[in-house]
Amino acid sequence: MAELDVVIEHVDKTFPGDTRAVIDFNAEIEHGEFVSMLGPSGCGKTTLLRMIGGLEEVTRGKIFISGQDVTDLPPSHRDTSMMFQSFALFPHRTVFQNVEFSLKMRGMDKDMRAGKVWAMLETVGLDELASRRPSDLSGGQQQRVALARALISEPTVLLLDEPLGALDYNLRQTMMVELKKIQQETGITFIMVTHSQQEAMSMADKVIVMSNAMVQQIGSSREIHENPRNRFVADFIGNNNMFKGTIKSRSGSMVFVEAGEQLYYIRVPEHIRQVPVGQEAHFSVRADLMHTGDNPDMANKVVGSYVATEFLGTLETDVFELEPGQFVHVEQHRKLSDSSYKIGERETLCFAADSGMLLEETRRPEDLER
Repeated sequence: MAELDVVIEHVDKTFPGDTRAVIDFNAEIEHGEFVSMLGPSGCGKTTLLRMIGGLEEVTRGKIFISGQDVTDLPPSHRDTSMMFQSFALFPHRTVFQNVEFSLKMRGMDKDMRAGKVWAMLETVGLDELASRRPSDLSGGQQQRVALARALISEPTVLLLDEPLGALDYNLRQTMMVELKKIQQETGITFIMVTHSQQEAMSMADKVIVMSNAMVQQIGSSREIHENPRNRFVADFIGNNNMFKGTIKSRSGSMVFVEAGEQLYYIRVPEHIRQVPVGQEAHFSVRADLMHTGDNPDMANKVVGSYVATEFLGTLETDVFELEPGQFVHVEQHRKLSDSSYKIGERETLCFAADSGMLLEETRRPEDLER
């Protein structure tokens, strides 16, 4: 059985005024995992991170670190360290002195702490900049100093609050690779808060998607990308096309969904047990599983009017409008697509039966009270 570094059981956080910031949060985080909490602003992810670190009190529930109940312990009595978006480096201290600071406060012998600091600076690639001050460093170098300072105490868990948010795009791309590399080399459990799906999906072993102060789905990047559980996750993660209709019938793991004059043949994921006939339902289809042109091997066809093409490197996404306000994205590699559309041109769009994913409704606080 895997060793669990963090266990969170039915944790709630309610602020004065009956503002519910976190509702019934449950998660298990294994030793050495890189976990990302992903969601829009105000969904409760930073509040949860601060509760793990002891910077916010828990209203209800329990938090365990390395098997110890730390729910009511102060930050100094938890084996955690936190790295903030602002870095918060001491401007008058050198790189070496910034990284050394926490060890010095613990009263560690000078020679012992010097050895640990040099080893950490080498890990983050800053050993040649040890005598510089933060003002002499680039944004990426400052981030590495903040990371080294957080890791020097060898915590069981490192908590990262939007660690790449202060960096420009190119530097952020580089630091995503660096951060993952350092996490793998140290073997320390990382829990990162971000609103960027690219950061979460690129770096994390496990992604926790949140909205409405609640967990919507927990899984690997691939699981969440390929098998979103509900409407929020499908809409928030990846490039998914959303459809709505009424369930007309079910046959095994497939359902027929009627939307206007269209009848779609859609897959029912294993976690959805009951699918009442006559009920309104939503399903999603990934943009890369949609195809242009009439394909007789595909069960689902619909006709849309061309709107625009979005280019991203070797990928292009053609956008079609099925009806006013409903747009469908078709993602293809540029070399595989030789079509050139005019605005308003009609095109048949196809997708296979198992490419559509029936969705649960988004979890809401009132659902727990029923």
